[in-house]
Amino acid sequence: MLGGRSASFVARQIFEPANYRSLLALSRVSTQPLRFARAYFLGAGVYPSECPVRTPAGVVAPTVYSHHDVFTVNEVFCRQDYRLASDARVVVDIGSNIGISALYFLTRSPDIRAHLFEPDPRNAERLRGNLAAFEGRWTLREEAVGDRDGVVAFGREQTGRYGGVGMATSDQLQVRCRHIDDVLRDVLELEGRVDFVKIDTEGLENATVAAIDRTLLAEIGCVCFETASAFNPWPERFVMTRFADTCRLTAREGQRGVPARPR
Repeated sequence: MLGGRSASFVARQIFEPANYRSLLALSRVSTQPLRFARAYFLGAGVYPSECPVRTPAGVVAPTVYSHHDVFTVNEVFCRQDYRLASDARVVVDIGSNIGISALYFLTRSPDIRAHLFEPDPRNAERLRGNLAAFEGRWTLREEAVGDRDGVVAFGREQTGRYGGVGMATSDQLQVRCRHIDDVLRDVLELEGRVDFVKIDTEGLENATVAAIDRTLLAEIGCVCFETASAFNPWPERFVMTRFADTCRLTAREGQRGVPARPR
């Protein structure tokens, strides 16, 4: 019952308006809403299986590997935690998991290009399968991204959804971690712009955002990250909004690309 989630988690979500909006969107987005709802609310289903959803690019059917992946589909496609501006073209997706968020980005417009980072090789393999139809519009680096550079311990659990740098799990990987500044510089050099940065790294999000150099923040249209403690590192430049567990920093009108003053 409750899809494996704790009663305290469910109680908190009852008072979150975004969840009711996602519930209303479910029947419009999912081509199999009853099956989707059973998986989401009851943890039911046989896996792996396809989870078809409607998008501006038509119906796509990512393969999900547990009902925890259905949670992700709901958050991304129904609740739209990472909704893009209509003029967004370049996305940096840190913590791409099995490619559900990347699939959302790539189906918004044929002009979207996505730079993906996922250190778990099992997730990376699943991601490639889910994004095969969009080859040529995305790149994948099997690396972690954070506030540091070097080899780090990455804890992985059975579902693949909740692993992260420094997490204490029985399954430990040694993975390369790149500093967020190096990642952003590389993408800016290649693309000339970064419209949207998504960060979902199970606990490293705030430290990663705080580590971004202001000269790089000045070039970003929006930063969206998962956190229980939202913060805005540069209120003069970004408007902060929050819904569910997602913090969104959107560049104020006329501020993007303005030279940054020293911290």
